[in-house]
Amino acid sequence: MQIALTFVASLLFGLGLIVSGLANPAKVQNFLDVAGAWDPSLALTMAAAVTTTALGYAVIFKRARPILAEAFQLPAATEIDGKLLLGASLFGVGWGLVGYCPGPAIVALPIGGYQTTIFLAAMLTAMFAARVLPSLIARRATMKPSAQHRNS
Repeated sequence: MQIALTFVASLLFGLGLIVSGLANPAKVQNFLDVAGAWDPSLALTMAAAVTTTALGYAVIFKRARPILAEAFQLPAATEIDGKLLLGASLFGVGWGLVGYCPGPAIVALPIGGYQTTIFLAAMLTAMFAARVLPSLIARRATMKPSAQHRNS
């Protein structure tokens, strides 16, 4: 049941991205270009998304637990830190330059051409690096000086 509902929700989300134009990088870039060929139509999409999300949260959080899980899984972090600011900045710059964010890029993969494939490959590489590099750097920092010279 959970797999079927996840599939239906994902399909609905993907269709929404296509219908709204968020899977079209040119439309996104025109929306972000407020000093040029500005296309305000995505503002309606954002307003609808914020309204739907607010109503959804209001309904769902009245329940003691989710329908298909034992408990709600909410983020524990509440602090705005450097990692959050850096990640948000990279996301925003990437979205503005390329016109894709992760969800729409995945939806556009079958129709987006080689540019979409390159974007997704770069995104997945960066996500992998963001997970692996901190532990490699921490491990290197805790190595004894003699061990660091042998590994260099």
